[in-house]
Amino acid sequence: MRTHNLYVSLNIMDVQSRHQMIMQALRERSPVLVGELAAVLDCSEMTVRRDLESLERSGGLRRVHGGAASVFLSAEETPYGVRALESREAKAAIGGAAASLLSDGETVILDGGTTAMEVARALRSRRMTVMPLALRPIFELHECPGINLLLPGGEVRPGELSLTGGLTEHSFSQLRFDTFVMGPCGIDARAGITTHLLAETAVKRYAAKASQRVIAVADSSKLGRVAFGHVCDLDDIDIVLTDTGANQQVVDELRNAGVDVRCV
Repeated sequence: MRTHNLYVSLNIMDVQSRHQMIMQALRERSPVLVGELAAVLDCSEMTVRRDLESLERSGGLRRVHGGAASVFLSAEETPYGVRALESREAKAAIGGAAASLLSDGETVILDGGTTAMEVARALRSRRMTVMPLALRPIFELHECPGINLLLPGGEVRPGELSLTGGLTEHSFSQLRFDTFVMGPCGIDARAGITTHLLAETAVKRYAAKASQRVIAVADSSKLGRVAFGHVCDLDDIDIVLTDTGANQQVVDELRNAGVDVRCV
């Protein structure tokens, strides 16, 4: 049985690696042909076609005759399904570290995004009140006996499944939370905390104001990056959790600005 489980794990890892390599190929050139991908990945064309079908369902690409094409309209916003494939181990480590900073009995706002989803997974056995700002953490936590879920309401953003709008923002007017676990799109020493969608910018800002403590969870690719919408200044963030692959110069700039950056 142990040998069988090991085989399954290795097979899953192979799938994840292929998906990451396919997306990298599409960033470099679009479209790409099935035969070319099969040669690079050292697998059959049938396997590549199955991978392309899976990535298309997740919104990562668009299948065309003989291959696949990129769906990115710009380099700024990558679909959720694609981001979920990137830096998986780093995000899991960050999620576990964030969960370890939360105490049982806390009231917590949990952001959407792929790193925040890893926080949700790390909280499944815990006992606390959680208000998620997206649907995916709700799906992850709704059957956990120790988790009391509060739903903020609002409009559901297609693809991302984040909650936005006046109903979401109003949820914070009468409530105060211990911690907001925020998933920003960019953390920069000069620009502060930023995100791509303006509607999410407002929600994150209200959530931060309603919380006694703000923990930003972001893999190393987010450090030094600046997105369109300004959420808050660095002074409004208590802790930044990132991975050990973070650029040391960027980390030093953030620390010199007074940010408690922890690489896990």
